[in-house]
Amino acid sequence: MPELIPNLRARRLFLHRHALSEAPVGPASGQALHDLIERIGFVQVDSINTVARAHDMILWSRRQSFRPPALKRLLERDRSLWEHWTHDASILPVRLHGVWQHRFRRDEERLHRNWKSWFRNGYEAQFDSILNRIARDGPVGTADVGIGEVRGRGGWWDWHPSKTALEWLWRTGRLAITRRDGFAKIYDLTERVIPEIHRAPVPEAEVCDWACRSALRHLGFGTSGEIAAYWKAVSPEAAKAWCREALDRGEIIGVEVEGAQGQRRKALAFPDILEDVLAEPTPRLRILSPFDPALRDRERAEFLFGFHYRIEVFVPEPKRVWGYYVFPVLEGDRLVGRIDVKAFRDAGALRVKAFWPEAGVTLTRARRAKLEAELDRLALFAGCERVEFPDGWERETLMRPSV
Repeated sequence: MPELIPNLRARRLFLHRHALSEAPVGPASGQALHDLIERIGFVQVDSINTVARAHDMILWSRRQSFRPPALKRLLERDRSLWEHWTHDASILPVRLHGVWQHRFRRDEERLHRNWKSWFRNGYEAQFDSILNRIARDGPVGTADVGIGEVRGRGGWWDWHPSKTALEWLWRTGRLAITRRDGFAKIYDLTERVIPEIHRAPVPEAEVCDWACRSALRHLGFGTSGEIAAYWKAVSPEAAKAWCREALDRGEIIGVEVEGAQGQRRKALAFPDILEDVLAEPTPRLRILSPFDPALRDRERAEFLFGFHYRIEVFVPEPKRVWGYYVFPVLEGDRLVGRIDVKAFRDAGALRVKAFWPEAGVTLTRARRAKLEAELDRLALFAGCERVEFPDGWERETLMRPSV
């Protein structure tokens, strides 16, 4: 019979792998910040800034001394990190560039199939002119190219040809993001951004082993599908084959993981997971980004924590259950609620529109004090002087939506 990982231990294992068990204290710049990103794997980038951008809030929730300039230095000066694609745009250790070169080739084939039907014709004709311009004049952003081209207003699928070309050249590795101005990408030739030592391609035969092995280490336990989805560097079929071979060699074992409702799911893990000594997680309450790596796999989060979550940014307002951009709330090893909060920097206020506890959770005096203390810290991080609580911000538990 496979070893059973009880739900409490499974939650704690997963949170420990994502640096969410310990108190969010300690150094958060230079090598310490780089090591934190290595530990959690990657940091998703997102433009929404109701309180702070996702990548900054992900790091702040783990090290509350973190401030965005520290990340900017690693990306733009030290070049120990870079931006590219996992399941979405993400910040990654630069040492992974050699692995990603196989993804560049794969993406080029996929983009050839899809982009001609998605975008305006003519973007391929811009490749050489953009590359030559950057080589001659230096980095460019989308505002610097495509002067005189027809610009649509329908969203990303309506990019003008030069914008499309820039994105293509980045996605396929010819360009890299050298910096962001505000949130706008500024592109340069890859050889000017990625240090030469990291540009050598990893042999293709090693890519699948690295992707699966490292994903399983970051996850702690998972199915072959979860392993493939972690980096999105290999296909589900390749991950499944790797799992079979690793099982046959005795490198990994089958386990059963208990879910939040007592249900059980088969998974895979390295044998040493059964020996991990886990400290009691911090009782501190913390507010997480909706794009936190621990929550990226919504189905996994629901299985482990009983926490159903979706981002309602693209849901029409009358159909939203909670709100435009609602933050999960973690206390110890439980997701205890969600909070609708926004920074009004011009007024110096962080305003709490609503807090909904999860089923079985009450906002006791002690828990409320922890929430208020965390909101004070979040206000400071967001550049606000105070926290405001409008009437009616304490809400009752909502049942899980039927959609």
